[in-house]
Amino acid sequence: MTNPLLQDWDTPFQLAPFDQISDEDFRPAFDAALAAHKDEIAAIADTPEPPTFANTIEAMEAAGELLDRVLGTFFTVAGADSNETREALQREFSPRLAAHSAEITGNTVLFQRIETLWAQRDDLGLTDEQARVLMLTRRGFVRSGAALQGAEAERMTEIKSRLAVLGTEFTQNLLADEREWHMELSEDDLEGLPGWLVSAAREAGREKGLAGPVITTSRSLATPFLQSSPRRELREKVWRAFTSRGGRGGKTDNRAIAAEILALRKERAALLGYEDFAHYKLETEMAGTPDAVRKLLMDVWTPARTQAMADAAVLENMLHADGITGPLEPWDWHYYAAKRRQAEHNLDEAQLKPYLQLDRMIEAAFTCANRLFGLDFAPLDVALYHPDCRAWEVTRNGEHVAVFIGDYFARGSKRSGAWCSAMRGQARFPRQQAPVVINVCNFAKGDPALLSYDDARTLFHEFGHALHQMLSDVTYESISGTSVARDFVELPSQLYEHWLEVPEVIREFATHAETGDAMPQDMLDKVLEAANFDQGFQTVEYVASALVDLEFHSGPAPADPMQKQAEILEQIGMPRAIAMRHATPHFAHVFSGDGYSAGYYSYMWSEVMDADAFEAFREAGDAFDTDTAQALEAHILSRGGSVDAAELYERFRGRLPGVEALLKGRGLIAA
Repeated sequence: MTNPLLQDWDTPFQLAPFDQISDEDFRPAFDAALAAHKDEIAAIADTPEPPTFANTIEAMEAAGELLDRVLGTFFTVAGADSNETREALQREFSPRLAAHSAEITGNTVLFQRIETLWAQRDDLGLTDEQARVLMLTRRGFVRSGAALQGAEAERMTEIKSRLAVLGTEFTQNLLADEREWHMELSEDDLEGLPGWLVSAAREAGREKGLAGPVITTSRSLATPFLQSSPRRELREKVWRAFTSRGGRGGKTDNRAIAAEILALRKERAALLGYEDFAHYKLETEMAGTPDAVRKLLMDVWTPARTQAMADAAVLENMLHADGITGPLEPWDWHYYAAKRRQAEHNLDEAQLKPYLQLDRMIEAAFTCANRLFGLDFAPLDVALYHPDCRAWEVTRNGEHVAVFIGDYFARGSKRSGAWCSAMRGQARFPRQQAPVVINVCNFAKGDPALLSYDDARTLFHEFGHALHQMLSDVTYESISGTSVARDFVELPSQLYEHWLEVPEVIREFATHAETGDAMPQDMLDKVLEAANFDQGFQTVEYVASALVDLEFHSGPAPADPMQKQAEILEQIGMPRAIAMRHATPHFAHVFSGDGYSAGYYSYMWSEVMDADAFEAFREAGDAFDTDTAQALEAHILSRGGSVDAAELYERFRGRLPGVEALLKGRGLIAA
């Protein structure tokens, strides 16, 4: 029987034929695709022809098409709709891929061809983009250990393989904890909960085969429960379950894994001659050095902590007014902050949420993209990997641009959080290739599905990443879309969040789920007025996580990450009633892979730019100003990693911004 993963896909836009693919197809397809890529790399390295950009760099760009296709399909379903078979395959594939990558960068003949081209680069007649690809290819080889020899090269291969295994284990342990824990609610326990949350809890119970409602550790259920339940003992139970993910002991405990990952990263950096992993990692980012990151974070930490401590005093007084003695606890913050917002802004999440329908927010994101960049979205009837998924063809002036897939609802088979990935990236070499982009979120299911304001921001955020992929217009896939510096990649996503707060967007798309009425003007005014509500809390929980990540990777690797985490939080004066957004055992950004390791700060680095970038539209007097949108696309969204990130931003704004715009945007200093 033929394996659909290894055939040409005669499907609309050559999408993966998910209705024909079974889990049994993945291993043989992976084996065949990996072997094919090995042969392609060997042919490039062993050719007797002298190295040229075409027969070496472009040949490497063209190689691995089948492997990319298999992996793009597999990792999409493994992350968003996992099962025991897929988890076992992940554990098998990850170290083999790490070994394969190490084999390529350790191919001394291939590396010598790249070095020859590097030495001749000024005489090769390369375009700017080709010169950039050559530089990035060589840098990637060097930073992967291509210049190492003997025992050091072997040790580097061992480290990479082990890190791949540990990252997969960390992710799967976290998913197991999230899937396993739930709290059943009696009818009495529903006191104070808004109707939409009760419905979502009943849906979560049905998914688990239970007759009644449950709260899980999905943020879309846990956070609104913490905001609305007057039952303090239940809030504490949910908060402790949510914050203990990955650290509950037993076979799914991630603490020892985190320690080993940090030690291996330190050793990896030392093999390459770096002081520590943070110096290694940040060398290629906009920030450049750990000191630059530390300065940014502390510049934000100080005013944010001051605001959070002032807020904590207000909330603690509210706690005491309810007859509860003792200090404000972390499981109290959301509840009393929600009451305070209701009192100060007369804004109740339960009243707001019916105006934030998922389908209308998707429509809003699409309409903004149309007004800014001329994109149109038409639903596609195609086979996808889960019934919850939806797909659209993206066009501009009648020309195909991309396929966009949305997978929005939380389920036990999906890892937590929200992300954007490209099952296929944009390229013009070796052939014209339009991207297939997917947004994955974890919103509570409902009929209709209703979002919190934070959920709506998440939807716009991930769609900003999707636009970065869809509007990419470069030659080589290795530098297309979001293939940019980690502390630049969040700029398009965080910038796009601003359009959710444009009054005319909310006015048009925030319509009541039952009546269809637009959000009343007074409620809209309150939403915009309250946009910076609780920013002290939100900034502190984020910056604390970013500082812990940075210090984990600076200096010696901590033998006990939990003790090191506690020391860092004590040193910076972490408010007792606020927890890190991501504590070590569930800090997937940092420990599930290398993506955000020593790089969680990048959201804030990008926010410095996004606050300034949206100011360009304000200066033009129109959030949909055509010239500014065209400049944004021309200088940032279409360029991928073809130009240095700082240069791209300077082309758009004429300068790099300071931290003041961010602090003003968050309401942490006077505007």
